[in-house]
Amino acid sequence: MSGCAGRAPVQNKVTEYRNGMVVSASPFASKVGLDILKKGGNAVDAAVAIQFALAVVYPNAGNIGGGGFMVYRSASGETNTLDFREKAGAAASRDMYLDQSGVPIVDKSLYGQLAAGVPGSVAGMVAAHQKYGNLPWATLLEPAILLARKGFPLSTQQADELNGLSEKLMQLNPDGTALLKTGKWAANELLKQEELAATLEQIRDHGKAGFYEGKVADQIIAEMKRGGGILTKSDLQQYEAIWRKAITGAYKQYQIITMPPPSSGGIALIQLLKSVEPYPLKRWGFQQDSTIQLMAEAERRVYADRATHLGDPDFYDVPTNALMEAQYVKDRMKTFDWSKATPSSSVKAGEVKGKEHEETTHFSIVDKAGNAVSVTTTLNGSYGAVVLVKGAGFLLNNEMDDFSVKPGAPNMYGLIGGEANAIAPGKRMLSSMTPCILEKDGKLFMVVGTPGGSTIITSVFQTILNVVEFDQNMQQAVSAKRFHHQWLPDLIYAEKGAIDSLTRVKLESKGYIIQPRGPMGRVDAILKTRQGNYQGGADPRGDDQWLGW
Repeated sequence: MSGCAGRAPVQNKVTEYRNGMVVSASPFASKVGLDILKKGGNAVDAAVAIQFALAVVYPNAGNIGGGGFMVYRSASGETNTLDFREKAGAAASRDMYLDQSGVPIVDKSLYGQLAAGVPGSVAGMVAAHQKYGNLPWATLLEPAILLARKGFPLSTQQADELNGLSEKLMQLNPDGTALLKTGKWAANELLKQEELAATLEQIRDHGKAGFYEGKVADQIIAEMKRGGGILTKSDLQQYEAIWRKAITGAYKQYQIITMPPPSSGGIALIQLLKSVEPYPLKRWGFQQDSTIQLMAEAERRVYADRATHLGDPDFYDVPTNALMEAQYVKDRMKTFDWSKATPSSSVKAGEVKGKEHEETTHFSIVDKAGNAVSVTTTLNGSYGAVVLVKGAGFLLNNEMDDFSVKPGAPNMYGLIGGEANAIAPGKRMLSSMTPCILEKDGKLFMVVGTPGGSTIITSVFQTILNVVEFDQNMQQAVSAKRFHHQWLPDLIYAEKGAIDSLTRVKLESKGYIIQPRGPMGRVDAILKTRQGNYQGGADPRGDDQWLGW
C-alpha cells in the first residue's frame, strides 16, 4: 500500500501500510521520521531525526537536555538496547535535597538548576547513529533546525500548557525565553526558537562535542553557576551512553524484548505478564472484575519489588534473573485471595536469591526492511526543571527527583524508593520507562511504549494484553481506557469510563478503593499483521499521530 495518513479519526478504523510506519507525540515529528524513511534512512536514522525534532516541537518532554532508552530489533532478529539515561553529577550527595531535620525539600529536586542530572540524549543519538545509522548525521539534524528557526504552529493543548506555565517560566528564566511572550499564546501561533536552532547546528557540525564541549557546554556551566547547580565541564565530558543486553521473557507464544535496569520497566513488565499468564483472561474478558482484580494484585506485588530491588546496575547488584524467574513470580501470587483485596500494608518486596514524572514521550518506528526501534525519552516533569539554558534555548531536566531523595519517602507522584536508588555521584536514577518490542513465533509483532511516570509499566502491560488476549486492533488497544495500581498508595486509579458501575461495585465489595483520575500515558505503538502490513496506534490523549507508507 502507498500513501500517507494521520491518526485514525475513529478508533475502530484500521489503515495498514506495507513499507514502514512511525508513531510519535507530534504530527511534525512523525512527518520528519517518515520523510527520513522515504529518503532511504533506516529505523535508527528516523529515531535520531524524530528525537531532535521533538526537542523543538514537543518541548515539555522532547529534549536534548534529558535522556532515555532505546530498544532495537533488526530485521534479522538481532536485539540491543541503549541506555542514555541522565546521571548525577560528581558533586551530588545522598542527602542533597534534605533540610537540617532530614526532611525532603520538595521543590529543590523539582525546579531549578540543582534538579538537573547530566543530559544523555545527544550522546545517545550519536551512539545509535554510529552503530546502526545509514544516512549522514547532518541530514538527520536538518529538519529539527528548520522547525526551530522557521517555527511551527502550536496545538491548542500546547498553547494552554505554555500559558499555564508562564509564571513559573518567568520566575526561573528572568532574562526571558522563546517559550514566553507578552500576552497569551494561541492555537496555531508560530513558536520560533532561534537559540535552540543555533544549538542544534553545533550538534550537527560537531556531533557529541557540539553539546558536551565547546560553546554549548560553556552555556550549560554558566547556567549552573547562575542558579546554584552542581554540574561541571568534567561531568559533561565524561558522560557516555551505554549499550546493554536486552531483557527478554516469554508470554505464551510471544517473546518480550525490553529494557534492563536502570529502567525498572522491563523487569516489571515481564513479572506482570508472568503473573497473569496462568489465568484465562481471554475467557473473562476485557475490563471485567476478575481481570481487573488479577491485574491489580499482580501490579501491587511488582511495584513492591520495584521499590526495594531496582536501581542502577553499575552501582547495585540488581537480582534481574531471580525477579523474573517463573517460580518466584508464582510464589508472589500465592498470597492472592479472590474473596478480598490484599492490603498493600501486608505486601513487602519478595525475598530473592542472589520514579520519573508523567511528562515523558515515546515513539515507535519500523522501516521498509523490518528493522524496529522503540524509544522512550524524558525530561521527567513537564518542561523538566522549567529552566532553559541561557543562550542555548533548551530545557534542563529535573531527573534528580527520580532518585530516592530519602529512601522510604515517596517522590513527586507517590512512588516509594529504597537504598538501591539512593543518590550517588555518577549514578543513573531509576526509571519506569518501558520501551518494548514483541515477537510472535520469532517474527516482529509489536513495537510499543508510553510516557506516564509510574503508570508507564501498567499502560504498556494493558496495551499488550488488549491485543493478545482481547483481540483489539492497534488503535483500539491504545485508545482503550486504563487503570493502574502501584502498591502504595493502596488504590486502583482509573480513567473515566475504565471501570463500569457494576464492576466497580463488585470490586469495592472486596475492599478495593477505586479513585478516578485524568488520562494515563500516551501510548504510541505499531502492530505487524499476519499479512505483513503495519497498523498504527496513536494515543488520542494527546496530539499523537501515526504515519505510514
